[in-house]
Amino acid sequence: MPDAGGMSLEVKDLVTSYGAIKALRGVSLNVPAGSITAVLGANGAGKSSLLRTLSGLVRPRSGSVLLDGKEIAGRAPEDVVQMGMSHVPEGRGVIAELTVDDNLRLGGLWRKDKADRGRALEEAYALFPPLDQRRKRLAMTLSGGERQMLALGRALVARPRVLLLDEPSLGLAPRITSQIMALVRRLCDETGLTVLLVEQNARSALSVADHGVVLNLGTVVASDDPAKLAADDNLRHAYLGF
Repeated sequence: MPDAGGMSLEVKDLVTSYGAIKALRGVSLNVPAGSITAVLGANGAGKSSLLRTLSGLVRPRSGSVLLDGKEIAGRAPEDVVQMGMSHVPEGRGVIAELTVDDNLRLGGLWRKDKADRGRALEEAYALFPPLDQRRKRLAMTLSGGERQMLALGRALVARPRVLLLDEPSLGLAPRITSQIMALVRRLCDETGLTVLLVEQNARSALSVADHGVVLNLGTVVASDDPAKLAADDNLRHAYLGF
């Protein structure tokens, strides 16, 4: 579904504050094009703040964010989307009073190619058959798993080359979580989509990731191969919860 494969994402010394509270304290990470990097850590580690800063919802105090080598730190959210990066926020942020079809169409509103907007919409329905069966239903009538599919589908209709995915397993049954994770892995493998995946379910995220980063209180405390992170007993007990 994304155009022409993924983009690389490079974050250098990113600092973000909410008033006097520092949410990110010099975070650096690299996400190669066409790969999945999982960002893990407990509540309050800075995971969601990282994605909100990258997508332009929060302006950083300092640091650099390079999307395929182009600086995007501090750009407006709509600019970031048009440059190729979409953000699926925590909590499945769909508009409950709109239909499934209207929610999906919102993802492509800014795209000028109307024919391609239609193709992207049908591709989203092909990826998520339960949504295809509920096109005219209000989003408020969907299950938690279906709402997550809708949020993800809406982001994909924008044809991103980088996807920021925040806690997709939150509140979902293990079976649905496995389906969502498998789909993200398949999108990466088949289209070259680049994914930065924030998750509290560390075991699930590491199972599909190419690389893992562990945050604690706004600082990177580990960055390694997923298998090595999962095998580190001290790291698992201290930060990953399994």
